Amino acid sequence: MTGGRIASASIAAVLAFAVRASDAAPADSLEYAVKATFVYKFAAFVDWPPAAFGASASPFELCVVGNDPVAQIIDSVAAGQIAGDRPVTVRHLAAVARDSGCHILYVAFNGLPAEEALDAVRSAPVLTITDSVHGGPAHGIISFVVQANRVRFDIDDAAAAESGLSISSKLLSLARAVRPRP
Repeated sequence: MTGGRIASASIAAVLAFAVRASDAAPADSLEYAVKATFVYKFAAFVDWPPAAFGASASPFELCVVGNDPVAQIIDSVAAGQIAGDRPVTVRHLAAVARDSGCHILYVAFNGLPAEEALDAVRSAPVLTITDSVHGGPAHGIISFVVQANRVRFDIDDAAAAESGLSISSKLLSLARAVRPRP
């Protein structure tokens, strides 16, 4: 299997096991684990501009700001993972700056000003991810939703384009809703 097919199979497998709240014990724990897994698996379906990485051996930086149940699980699910040919490193930040070096930024809604974190990296080559189920009105490029007791996601491809990111048509086709590029 090629890398693209493996990545497609991986995301399809995660979707196939997407949470059914009635099957989980406790229900929320499986939902959070699925979301945390999605956070790093999305990397296989996004292309960053070469300038987003300092060097060919630079790690893939997955940043987390805030502390919700998904943020608490990301460390364990992303440990030892590879994004493309880069090792994934997870960093928890108290605040986000444009030059934080993040490739993916998961913004947990827990009283922190999520809009500030999202605004700090707007138009930068950073894939922002939020959880509309447990969050507020601000949304990242990808936003988790729960529909019919399954974890789904919406994609703002216009915001991705503004950030210089290219999202695979495979991932776009799996989204519940897509805001298209202009």
